[in-house]
Amino acid sequence: MSDLEHRVGVKEANLVVRNLRLCKVTDENCDALIEEIDRLFGIDEVSYNIRENVIHLAYDATHLNLEGIETVIRKHSADLHNDWWTHTKESYYQFVDQNIKDNVTHKPWSCHATPPNRHNKHKE
Repeated sequence: MSDLEHRVGVKEANLVVRNLRLCKVTDENCDALIEEIDRLFGIDEVSYNIRENVIHLAYDATHLNLEGIETVIRKHSADLHNDWWTHTKESYYQFVDQNIKDNVTHKPWSCHATPPNRHNKHKE
C-alpha cells in the first residue's frame, strides 16, 4: 500500500493497528463513539464488534495516540475492559506509539561522518 491509499494525515510508515476490548458499550452509545473516533485526524479505520466487545483501530501514531482515543471512549460512558490482558496490550501500545512519535523527530547521526573541513584524498 502507499500513502495515497490511506486517509489524509496517515502515512504507511507510521500506521499502527490496535484491537482492544471495551466495556459499557451499548447500542445507544456505540454509534456516537465510533463516529467521533472516525472524525479524529490521523485515524485511518475504526470499527466495533459488539458481540466480542472489541474495537479495531488503525491510525497514524505521529498524529494520534491511544490516550486521545481513550478520552473519547470515556466521554461516551464506555471504558477499556478491566482485565490483565487488555491492560498489558494498552501499555505496550502506548510505548510503541510514543516510540514512533519520538523517532519521527529524531535526527540521525553518525560517528563515521567526515568532519566538515576535511578534504577527501580521492577527490584531489
